[in-house]
Amino acid sequence: MKDKSLILIVDDEDSILLGIEENLLYVGYDVIKASDGPGALETALKEVPDLILLDIMLPGLSGFEVCRQLRDKGMQMPIIMLTARGDEFDKLHGFEMGADDYVTKPFSIDELLARIKAVLARGRAKSKFRRTYEFDDIVLDRDSRTMTKAGKDVTMTRTEFDLLAYFLENRGKALSRDQVMNDVWGTEYYGTQRSLDSFVATLRRKVEKDAHNPTHILTVHGVGYKFV
Repeated sequence: MKDKSLILIVDDEDSILLGIEENLLYVGYDVIKASDGPGALETALKEVPDLILLDIMLPGLSGFEVCRQLRDKGMQMPIIMLTARGDEFDKLHGFEMGADDYVTKPFSIDELLARIKAVLARGRAKSKFRRTYEFDDIVLDRDSRTMTKAGKDVTMTRTEFDLLAYFLENRGKALSRDQVMNDVWGTEYYGTQRSLDSFVATLRRKVEKDAHNPTHILTVHGVGYKFV
């Protein structure tokens, strides 16, 4: 059975747009296109695709900014960034803006198709999890992607939200750092364990009564973390 998921391709190079479009159509996806940042934002909000392939270097608005604005408007479709850069900072910045995965140019079409299939599958799997979690005076709502503490909204980045939701889904389990990074960001995530530790430290400041003496997000020495 062909997958009729709708994919938005955003790139300012016509040859790349056409090449990706032909291959996606061939394997059964529906395709729409945009060639600049403002057009990508408008098309994504109007058509609500199932996945976006988003180049970083775009006229009008960068891919980072398009991604950020879509997430700010509550759009949660998976976004795979297309980039000629390989710098870890760019990747971390993209994940903070709300990207789900990265493909670095030049890439093979087989690699791209595999990434698309994997990201779409992860999105479907996430939809099967519980929608709301509560602990102490905190409520995490997956549908609205919000967290409240004592009834007040707490500002969270996409990374922080996804990380906390993952811990809650796996409460009581000792999770290795590699396992957390693979499950939350995918096997192609290029961040380091130190990057994860930094995200956890920030998350503790938002959910723990005392971030220096956490009672929920615990460090399992020699392994990683455990939520209790």
